Amino acid sequence: MKPMLVKNLRWVLRKLAQLTIWKYRPGVVGITGSVGKTSAKAAIKAVLDGERNVRASGGNLNNELGLPLTILGNWSEKELALVSLEQPAGTARVRKIFFWFKVIAVSVFRLAFVPKSNYPEILILEYGADKPGDIKDLLNIVRPNISVITAIGEIPVHVEFYSGPDEVAREKGRLIEYLPVAGLAILNYDDKRVLELKERTRAHVITFGFNKGAEIRITRFSAGGGPFSERENSSEEERPVGISFKLEHLGHSVPVRLEGVFGKSHAYAAAAAAAVGAAFGINLLRISENLLKYRPAGSRMQIRPGAADTWIIDDSYNASPLSVQAALESLEHLRAKRKVAVLGDMLELGKYETDEHKRVGRQAAKSCDILITVGLRAKFIAEGAHEAGLRKNKIFSFDSADDAIAPIQQSLKKGDVLLIKGSHGMRLSKIVHEIKRKEAHSDSFFSHYA
Repeated sequence: MKPMLVKNLRWVLRKLAQLTIWKYRPGVVGITGSVGKTSAKAAIKAVLDGERNVRASGGNLNNELGLPLTILGNWSEKELALVSLEQPAGTARVRKIFFWFKVIAVSVFRLAFVPKSNYPEILILEYGADKPGDIKDLLNIVRPNISVITAIGEIPVHVEFYSGPDEVAREKGRLIEYLPVAGLAILNYDDKRVLELKERTRAHVITFGFNKGAEIRITRFSAGGGPFSERENSSEEERPVGISFKLEHLGHSVPVRLEGVFGKSHAYAAAAAAAVGAAFGINLLRISENLLKYRPAGSRMQIRPGAADTWIIDDSYNASPLSVQAALESLEHLRAKRKVAVLGDMLELGKYETDEHKRVGRQAAKSCDILITVGLRAKFIAEGAHEAGLRKNKIFSFDSADDAIAPIQQSLKKGDVLLIKGSHGMRLSKIVHEIKRKEAHSDSFFSHYA
């Protein structure tokens, strides 16, 4: 689409979204952070669904086009795929134009004829920030009543486009700065940058996290099942199950079990959702029951069966220093016959990229038996891992996901657990797809070097 047409489309969508908010007056839960936004959104929707009439943004709709789209309607996955990052630029033009006309026509009709009772009571919206001013622009469309900041970390993603990590934190902090006095700010107690933002809001603050002092506290965290916790004297192969933990609040605690996922990131999402649920008067037991419906977006620390009786921890959607370190920590503490980390470039780190890739490499040396890197920047991960003591014959580097697929397939062994993680632009989802689909060859590429 031509730049002028895109500019005009953004203006129209913005105005329609503003008018929709003005007419229907929904409650708004806003979510931002450098990592964990989409998982928190899914967990909050699981907690509120059935209790209230809610709508959550689909996929990664968190920019100046995506946020209005969520406000304006509940569009199908097929329609949203047309305007997603996965749809190549310059393709499906006719279908895209038809979709945008449909959005505008339906939105105008709703404003004119649809009563308030037919609109969601609560909207759950992601607020993304790739560059300075993004959050402010989105807040000019709609301001939340409840704001959640998931995590920022020491070196956040997109820092390349800011003066430094502090400016990223200030940008994220706008989401709570604009809250009304009667609003609620929900902050990650374990993230220093997030917690420091509490001084920037007049609203009531509630915290969540693992550390003592968090108001919604995660305790007794455990990962279980299959190669993650092997059973003795059992010939039956156990399937990976997921994670379990307890949520504690105001002297009460409830057990929570999330199936098909792995890692502490999902516990954080559940705790943030519990804080939102509590704000809407849902008791802790009901919150725990509702979290059974939690289904995160694809490729976020999800357990998948792989070829040759292997297991995949699919975290291939995106990567930042904080999220990669968390994933490696999870890998380090599980039990498996062989742990393989497939790590791609972490993009948009600017001047921090060399040091941060090396730091990830040093952690990988402690967390995995074999390290496979994908991308030019990820070679610094390999370098950091070797400097930290991982032998060279356990480290393999490839320039692209396509280059890595065949060697990985050829080297799978029964009982392997593979963590696959990299920035979205590295397309490591290709590796996940191929390992899920194809059986490994009998000859092992890596065995020639091990």
